[in-house]
Amino acid sequence: MNILKWNFNMKVRLVAEFFFGLFFWMYLPFLAIYFAEELGKVTSGILLMCSQAVGVFANLIGGYLADTYGRKKMMVISAFIQAGGMILLTIANSPILTSPWLTFVGFAIISVTGMLYNPASSAMVADTVEDKDERNLVFAVFYTMININVVIGPIIGGILFFKARFLLFATSSLIFLIVSIMIALLIKESLPDSIKQEKEASISKVFIQQVKNYRIIFTDKVFFLFVAAGILISQTFTQLDLLLAVFIKEKIPVQTLISFGDFTLKTKSETLFSWTIAENGLIVALLTVLITKFANKFNERFLFFASSVCYAFSMLLFGFTLSAYVIFIAMAIFTLGEILVVGNQNSFIAKIAPESQRGQYFAASGLRWSLGRTIAPLTIPLAGIIGYKWTFILIAFLALCGAYLYEIMFKEMKKKSIEIRNDMKVV
Repeated sequence: MNILKWNFNMKVRLVAEFFFGLFFWMYLPFLAIYFAEELGKVTSGILLMCSQAVGVFANLIGGYLADTYGRKKMMVISAFIQAGGMILLTIANSPILTSPWLTFVGFAIISVTGMLYNPASSAMVADTVEDKDERNLVFAVFYTMININVVIGPIIGGILFFKARFLLFATSSLIFLIVSIMIALLIKESLPDSIKQEKEASISKVFIQQVKNYRIIFTDKVFFLFVAAGILISQTFTQLDLLLAVFIKEKIPVQTLISFGDFTLKTKSETLFSWTIAENGLIVALLTVLITKFANKFNERFLFFASSVCYAFSMLLFGFTLSAYVIFIAMAIFTLGEILVVGNQNSFIAKIAPESQRGQYFAASGLRWSLGRTIAPLTIPLAGIIGYKWTFILIAFLALCGAYLYEIMFKEMKKKSIEIRNDMKVV
């Protein structure tokens, strides 16, 4: 794939979102540890859950806003609000003020407005790239870019977050503002006028209408099963900066990774967590495009099922080891599950969504993340009650339940396809 031949919007987004994501990943993986230490596990778990619940509301109206006001406008507004949230984080961790509660408010603002940004961003790709295989690769390239950030960000953030937090947040605020300006000045609107929806009078009416619209969307049984399975499976990958972060910090002891002559490489919990997240990003960055091309040879049914099993198995490995080596192996299996469906999931949504409701379908599909992320923080206090092993077992079981729902979904697709062919024969 020649990125130089991409639509100009895609080029700008690739550059802008690279820097956006790089600084985002310098602090995101460590916030769960920070909140758990400063506010306590139960309080931090409840607060994180509440912020994500608000994100569900944002997700409900995000698709409508992208289909009504345009992809670019929603991306610009969301980006500037996220920059404002980043500035709030900076103030809350400055030489004149240290406030975990204000830090949480800033983080919540960034998280919620991200729910508004993502449907518009995904819909812009679907508007611009029509070919299915090409679209898969575009989504894969963007995902690879994100995971390059996942490699670099936590390694730098692992140092700066605990030793120079104000500098990290201040620099991130500047980058967020620059990215917002880039999106505002350089990106062009991609929403076709032919499918642009009429504006509603108020947000309350928008919300009521969206509930009605999503009720219609979820009568699409295939899409409903897709979202339901995604919510269950999301309990695995949403734990990377939640349960896994706290587990490694509390349970994995200092240990020697490499010893050769006088050279010894040891890891403590903070560095192990940074390296584990970086491993995930490195594998994705190096192999996503290659594996996506290979995965296109297989049907979606096999890929979705295989991905779910990889997620489940990795969760079991995480929960039953104190070895850094096994943690790295588990992350490699986890990442394989991630890569198998990275392009196919967005392409699957674009395939089943009516053109006039594409933004809303992408937004509704975001419930896999927003609802999943709402539930996910409960694992932190849950681990304090039933222990880490049983918590990881429960998460693995949910992933396997998701795999079963995918099987039902594809059987339903086959059934609908047969019915459509029979109807065409009758006509």
